[in-house]
Amino acid sequence: MKSKTNLIIAILIPLAVGSISAYISRAGMAAYKMAEQPPLSPPDIVFPIVWTTLYILMGISSYMIYTSGSSKSGNALKWYGAQLVLNFFWSIIFFRAMLFLAAFIWLLALIAAIGIMIYKFYNIRPAAAYLNIPYILWCIFAAYLNFGVYLLNK
Repeated sequence: MKSKTNLIIAILIPLAVGSISAYISRAGMAAYKMAEQPPLSPPDIVFPIVWTTLYILMGISSYMIYTSGSSKSGNALKWYGAQLVLNFFWSIIFFRAMLFLAAFIWLLALIAAIGIMIYKFYNIRPAAAYLNIPYILWCIFAAYLNFGVYLLNK
């Protein structure tokens, strides 16, 4: 039972981070929707579906590292926490503050942190690393969108 509880907590942590960040950021959504969008911008409905899926995968992967028994898991989970913090603040910088260039630079730091986290996870449990490949790919796509919004609306 404890194992199942830990898995649920591991999944709820990134879901909570994303939900709280989205809640704080929602004030800027109306203004953002008025901004010119780059080509390939998906419809609004795509974002909550993708992010929910990514947060669940992140939670599962963190649980895999947490329960691995590896002496390296503490360091890997620190990188997991660091990227969660960067993830939390990106949408606030982008949507609420509408600082598109600052958000892009922040997103590059997030992508770097995700890359390091994936590397650390891979050295412990490759499957945990693979679960985060969609996340880094989505963030790279988000960087394209973010930079496009910056260029089109500066």
